[in-house]
Amino acid sequence: MVSPIAWGMWRFAGRSADEARALIEAAFAAGITLFDTADIYGFDGEGGFGDAELLLGEVFAATPGLRDRMVLATKGGITPPVPYDSSREYLMRALDNSLRRMRVEQVDLYQIHRPDILAHPQEVARALDDMVASGKVKAVGVSNYSVDQTRTLASFLTVPLVSQQPEFSALFTEPMTNGLFDQAMKHDVAILAWSPLGGGRIADPGTAQERAVAAALDAKAEEAGVSRTAAAYAWIMAHPVRAIPIVGTQNAQRIAEIGDVFKVKWTRTEWYDVLVASRGEKLP
Repeated sequence: MVSPIAWGMWRFAGRSADEARALIEAAFAAGITLFDTADIYGFDGEGGFGDAELLLGEVFAATPGLRDRMVLATKGGITPPVPYDSSREYLMRALDNSLRRMRVEQVDLYQIHRPDILAHPQEVARALDDMVASGKVKAVGVSNYSVDQTRTLASFLTVPLVSQQPEFSALFTEPMTNGLFDQAMKHDVAILAWSPLGGGRIADPGTAQERAVAAALDAKAEEAGVSRTAAAYAWIMAHPVRAIPIVGTQNAQRIAEIGDVFKVKWTRTEWYDVLVASRGEKLP
């Protein structure tokens, strides 16, 4: 069981262990139990690969028992400067490196970060199966996989895929129509939604579409007495796939406001108003 909202660590690096622990404690206080990181987090285009996991490891070392309070998820398979590598040899090594950086013996969820076109899904499946069999990983999932890629990988696995991590927001609704959410509901796969604020464009809209979506969210936010961002997260969570937005803020005060999402109760009309604003045209 995990919280209906996750906290993401892609901007977690570059701070002290005490500052990092304060952010984690703020997330716990807001009711979050699912923490999402990746080996690529901290990479700035030249260096920093693994920095977010390293910082998390420092926090764990300084605060015994903290690890046991969370559902810990990480990802691997992006390999700068080469784009992707999902060979079994690389993934097994990447997992061990992630565990070493975080100073843990096991992660609760390990996901393939992006599909590697040159890796046969049978080889990827063997790596994921071996991760679970080793006891180093409790459950496995994928990120940014298409419906067909997910289905094919699952056909080779002896363990279930428990999660799919796509981009999803009021500004990017494709997973609702490309079959991804339907597949997830059919197989009871958890959806972890990255970039739930549209890469910051919901908070700071520029285009006509973005302004229309912001206005539709503001109408509900004002009624519920919450921020636009809280309304945006609540809009994601209202879909029956029960998507879990990954909140990326590194501000403790904003983390504390995450609980406001539960004050938002969407009517069908209000929810569809946001969708119409996003599409820029009336529904049929």
